[in-house]
Parts: sequence; C-alpha cells; structure tokens
Amino acid sequence: MATIDLTPLYRSSVGFDRLANMIDSAMRADQSAGYPPYNIEVTGDDEYGVTLAVAGFAEDELDIQVEGGVLTVRGKKGGDAEARKFLHQGIAFRSFERRFNLADHIKVAGASLNNGLLTVALYKEVPEEMKPRSIAINSGSTERAKVLEHKNDKEKAA
Repeated sequence: MATIDLTPLYRSSVGFDRLANMIDSAMRADQSAGYPPYNIEVTGDDEYGVTLAVAGFAEDELDIQVEGGVLTVRGKKGGDAEARKFLHQGIAFRSFERRFNLADHIKVAGASLNNGLLTVALYKEVPEEMKPRSIAINSGSTERAKVLEHKNDKEKAA
C-alpha cells in the first residue's frame, strides 16, 4: 500500500484538520473489511441514503449513532447462532461496526429496517447565515445604508 505524506497540508492550511484526518484514516483503513455490504445513494435534492445489508439482524441487535460528524452503525448478534450446527454457513452472523464520515451540515433524518436492509436517511441542512443572500446596492447616494437594528440594541432592550 502506498503512503501519502500529509505534512505539507498541515503546514500550509488552517481549519482543514478534519479533512486531513479523514484522508489519513482512509489510507490506513483495512481495505478487506467489506462486511456488511452497503450502498450510498442520492435520494433527492440534499437528501441521501446509506443502505446496509444486515440480513439476520433484528432491530434490537442494531445500534446507530452520530457523533462528531461520524455515523456509526453497529450490529451485535446474540449467542443463539453458536449453538446451531451448520453443514455449510454462507450467511455471516458476525458482529460488525461500520463508520461513515459525514460532511458538514449533514443530519440524520431516521432509519428503517425492511427485508434485511437497514436504510439510514440523511439530509443536508445549511444554516441560514451560510445561505446566499442578496445585498442591496445604494445608487446615486454617498450615504451609508441605514441600519435598522444591531445585535447590541437587542441585548440592551432585554
């Protein structure tokens, strides 16, 4: 496996620590870990879905958490499969943990389990202050635009 030195990125950028850490961890991740298989799809404008094939797992054996921009899906199978005798076991009932890094402003809408497929619905919610806004142009006047309200005025009034 090739290694990439991210030191120049750390030296010449500010605020991209999370991106650099994601690249670094992706390069170190075990590429053979393919269980359970999953799909990531775009389901609409600013809507996404992560679907994992979790055949044989019940809802109470699955755990979904979001923390620090990372979606973690865990499956912990009970001990009943160990008591069974198989002539051939092609269906994996092993425990798993799958992590997905979420971009900024991605929120989890919910999850559903249907026909052995666990689907986690995601959506992008951009805060109001980050949305594009129009700025009025004052033409023909050198006066500054009239300020209707300041944050400090609100605080003084309260």
